[in-house]
Amino acid sequence: METGISRRGLFGASAAAAAILAGAPAAARAASGTSGASGASGASGMTLRWWGNNGWEIRIGAKTILIDPWLTRFKTGTYTTAGADPRTPLSVNRELIDGYLDRGFLHADHILVTHGHYDHLTDVPYLARRTGATVIGTETHLSLMAALGAPEDQLAIATGGENLTFDGYSIRVLRSLHSATGTRAQVAFPGTRPLSRRDRPRVISDLLEGGTLAYVVSGGGASVLDFGGSNYVESELAGLRPDVVLLPPGGAKVTDYVPRLLRVLENPSRVAATHWDDFDLPLGQAQDPNGGLEVLRKAVAAASPGSEFVVLDHLGEFTP
Repeated sequence: METGISRRGLFGASAAAAAILAGAPAAARAASGTSGASGASGASGMTLRWWGNNGWEIRIGAKTILIDPWLTRFKTGTYTTAGADPRTPLSVNRELIDGYLDRGFLHADHILVTHGHYDHLTDVPYLARRTGATVIGTETHLSLMAALGAPEDQLAIATGGENLTFDGYSIRVLRSLHSATGTRAQVAFPGTRPLSRRDRPRVISDLLEGGTLAYVVSGGGASVLDFGGSNYVESELAGLRPDVVLLPPGGAKVTDYVPRLLRVLENPSRVAATHWDDFDLPLGQAQDPNGGLEVLRKAVAAASPGSEFVVLDHLGEFTP
């Protein structure tokens, strides 16, 4: 019986859901600062929609790229004083996900995974099976997803440095870093695992960080750079000029987190907040649990006054 992932395979709705879906078009809002005008838009052929946490949908023509889609949002205690309970069981709300897929509100041609933690990876195997999307991630990410039932022939390994072209869009993969927190600047649930279908993850601590990637998605006359954690490798960013940066709050242990980043990117026209909401709350309830959003807004304004700061409600969208 085969226990590893083959080289060929490797490379090769509830009432709440219905309510959110029904209200999605009206809920779309882009805010400059913390309260700004609705309907902020540009002239490109790219549209971004925020699914909460670091979950993003990027539409370019008929193509859709998802980053870290996590719709289930089960309770972990992450933003409590005690922090996330590592024994929290993993679960996937298939009814919720099916509600969006079956109504044609959600699609995927590619799914990009920034790292292996529960709030980024848990729903990806099921979404991959339902959509047929190609999934990009590190060896650890693919191993975790294969053990969770992701189709092997849809998994594509990346290490950072890949620059890939597809029908109407391109994906550039960058080496990146996870957020470092606490007095010792530590990464939560660290570690890696080799490619294997065995040892199915059961609880959130089984989903290891497994290396962190950032992504530049380009198409429709625009480009967007996404970070799944509050850190980065500055040398990877030299020469990039994205129209939009999707940036998480935090970075307290990272030297000059915001100004250094915006300086090397030469002050992008838009900085959109990501990974700022309390993801213990259901989709549709975007709340900032610790004031990080306002801190980020002020940091962006100080470092790059010409950059528009964008904040979306869940399922809100904007065009660069």
